[in-house]
Amino acid sequence: MTLPRLLVTMGDPNGIGPEVVAKALARPDVRAAAEVQVVGLRDVLAPWLEAVGAREVAVVEPAEAPAFRVRHGVVDAEAGRLAHRWVEFAAAACLAGEADGMVTAPVNKAAFAAAGIRETGHQEVLQRVSGAEHVATMLVTGGLRCMHLSTHKPLREACVYVTRANVLRAIALTDREFRRWGFARPRIAVAALNPHAGEGGLIGREEIEEIGPAVEDARAQGADAQGPFPADSVFNRAIAGEFDVVVVMYHDQGHIAIKVHGFERSVSVNLGLPFVRTSVDHGTAFDIAGRGVANGESMAEAILLAARLCGGGSLAGGGGG
Repeated sequence: MTLPRLLVTMGDPNGIGPEVVAKALARPDVRAAAEVQVVGLRDVLAPWLEAVGAREVAVVEPAEAPAFRVRHGVVDAEAGRLAHRWVEFAAAACLAGEADGMVTAPVNKAAFAAAGIRETGHQEVLQRVSGAEHVATMLVTGGLRCMHLSTHKPLREACVYVTRANVLRAIALTDREFRRWGFARPRIAVAALNPHAGEGGLIGREEIEEIGPAVEDARAQGADAQGPFPADSVFNRAIAGEFDVVVVMYHDQGHIAIKVHGFERSVSVNLGLPFVRTSVDHGTAFDIAGRGVANGESMAEAILLAARLCGGGSLAGGGGG
């Protein structure tokens, strides 16, 4: 059996990305799951690989790689530029058929901005490079999966984004991708925006005017969508096995549920890209960078999940990895 080919981007070199990549690739189950190459700088990754006994890991350096001096925990324009370039490189390789999927270590938004990069994160870069019409983020940990209607929007803008058309598109994308990942008819719960699902319009009308109609539209198109359900109860129902995925209305609504349920094993997955992309579900952690105390479990789970999806495996019945 041919192993899937994965490119793992190193993330911001001043953060914990190199450390968690090395720790993940030290695990025998991770090395056995895929043929992995790290996209980054050998000199930055080498000490971490040496520390965990994984010196055989292959590292790809894009041609313009400069001499770079690591400054742990420092927002640096050159670090941002490099991390951005590595994401572009890996995505282009996936599009060219040179890799089956990619896994990303965390980048730093402030470093992107310092480098003059307008894109706020991975998803925006990958959508541009791939030309995908619509890309969304899902978080996974254990049996809980949260598909986000929006992510990096201020809360005020995120609420305005809750429209019938946008919610329908999110449900349809979820249904399509989950069927591709092995669910015969995915059970999709849709979270409400307002407390108590709007209480019949007393504390918000989005459920009546936008979310509820979108759910009915999705059902008419063949999706097993239900809701909107109050956000203070729908996640427990999903964890108990009643639903396969919850479509959430904004960033923190899903992120908080995922991270409380199982932060260390949580993984981010993009829906809508023409290739598999998974990621750790944590940031660059500049406060602990360089200390050797970062947890590599999320990166390991991200690689394992990408390998399963690239290898034709099913997301159905799987956990965070």
